[in-house]
Amino acid sequence: MFKFKEFSVSQEKAAMKIGTDGVLLGAWTPLENHPNSILDIGAGTGLIALMLAQRSNAELIDAIELESEAYEECVENFEVSPWADRLFCYHADLRELIEEPEDHYDLIVSNPPFYTTDVLESNKRTTARQTESLPFELLLYAVRTLLSPDGVFSCIIPYQEEVSFLNLAEKCELDAFKITRVRGRDGSPIKRSLIALCFGKQKTKEDELIIEIERNHYTKDYIELTKSFYLKM
Repeated sequence: MFKFKEFSVSQEKAAMKIGTDGVLLGAWTPLENHPNSILDIGAGTGLIALMLAQRSNAELIDAIELESEAYEECVENFEVSPWADRLFCYHADLRELIEEPEDHYDLIVSNPPFYTTDVLESNKRTTARQTESLPFELLLYAVRTLLSPDGVFSCIIPYQEEVSFLNLAEKCELDAFKITRVRGRDGSPIKRSLIALCFGKQKTKEDELIIEIERNHYTKDYIELTKSFYLKM
């Protein structure tokens, strides 16, 4: 059980455990459009949806998760949270959602799979992190289909995938209005790109975030971003 300030997350069953990427996305995602409906694609434990429930007044927060044990754990985490009446998790493939779209969402978030090359191991963690299980093309097509006209799509991807991801997004009429590139420490390589997109051509605000000064000694920017969630921040 991972305890945050306002909720706890069980992660015994899920292949992908709570990590910095999910916390970053949940804390960083822009909410200036005051979303009333949110969709978390590939919810895992439900961490990001729970963080957005804490940060927003959205009346509806849907999540979809394909892996059965992660889905079960996500449902449990939603049910014991302070926002159980607003959070719903569905055991579904994204393809099912876009075949018969019933709703449009003001905000869509995803911490998508990262591996873009074939991986030999065959286990749940590998499956949870293989792009083959959720190709960027499918993800962006789904966003174009399910996002409301004034909606926002927010995600975190490997920095080396940023250019190709943005090119794919452009084909779906989505353009980045905010990009934050993440380094573990000052001087270390950029590892992740936090990206927020919407429909239509945008002027992009770009910046960087450094997580640590040294081991377990966090920067002011990272503390400011995550202090509403971590118990010791």
